Amino acid sequence: MTSPVTTVPADSPARPARTTRSAPRLRRARAEHRPGRPRRSVLLTLLTGLVLLYSLVPLLWLLISATKSQQGLGRSFGLWFDSDFALWSNIHDTFTYDDGIFSRWLLNTLLYVVVGAGGATFLAVLGGYALAKFDFPGRRAVFAVVIGAVAVPATALAVPTFLMFSKMGLTDTPWAMIIPSLISPFGLYLMWVFASEAVPNELLEAARIDGAGEIRTFFGVTLPLLAPGIVTVLLFTMVATWNNFFLPLIMIKNPDWYPLTLGLNSWKAQAQTAGGEVVFNLVLTGSLITIVPLIVAFLLLQRYWQSGLAAGSVKE
Repeated sequence: MTSPVTTVPADSPARPARTTRSAPRLRRARAEHRPGRPRRSVLLTLLTGLVLLYSLVPLLWLLISATKSQQGLGRSFGLWFDSDFALWSNIHDTFTYDDGIFSRWLLNTLLYVVVGAGGATFLAVLGGYALAKFDFPGRRAVFAVVIGAVAVPATALAVPTFLMFSKMGLTDTPWAMIIPSLISPFGLYLMWVFASEAVPNELLEAARIDGAGEIRTFFGVTLPLLAPGIVTVLLFTMVATWNNFFLPLIMIKNPDWYPLTLGLNSWKAQAQTAGGEVVFNLVLTGSLITIVPLIVAFLLLQRYWQSGLAAGSVKE
């Protein structure tokens, strides 16, 4: 008895080759169904270029203007250098004008940043870690308060803060700048979110089983894991304190305690006054010197800042 013979179609071996040849056609067909992608890419590139120009042109103008003398500001194009390069003389005049008051303003700003922003970062780290890793009654109420504090603008609290500090006799003192700077609701919220993802609960339990106390666990185990978040919060608080203008405007009247922002504003007001002694080249040079520390800080801490922003964005 013979077994049935199965016939194979003649075109069967050619099917894989036909599929292989059709792959480029499928890719082209899919590309044809998305005709707007190149146009959107060009549009996004143009918008990014406009934002870049918007950000860099003022810095370029400030850098070029700081190299000009007072006469060179009026006789040269704004975005090009003058024949008289006066950057070093402008820096010298800025630091020596009015018995070196600019140096005093710079030291005041460093004091406010180190004590105020540094203290705000430390408190945010402690509070964020406690809220993320400890369970206690009223935790949700604290969360609601923190979110509400983030939503309230700082200008809305300026007048009540001034009245409170005035009653305590702290206005026109460094404490009027330092104490409000110690509170950073956004930094607290950021450290709360970061600590909840960056510090495993199993690691804390292992440290406690080994006999480590809470303080030793925090400084020996938790703090190294929180380093990217700490740098991120430090940069935010440092920039906010360094550029703070409205708070010292209502709190401080003594020029000896001015920060750089308020001091440069007073120089600008004098330069705009008829017969004023301060010239605009000192204002521009002082503004350039003011932004240099922030640029240096961002360049040095950039990799920590980027990793801090990305941490916790992907869950396994």
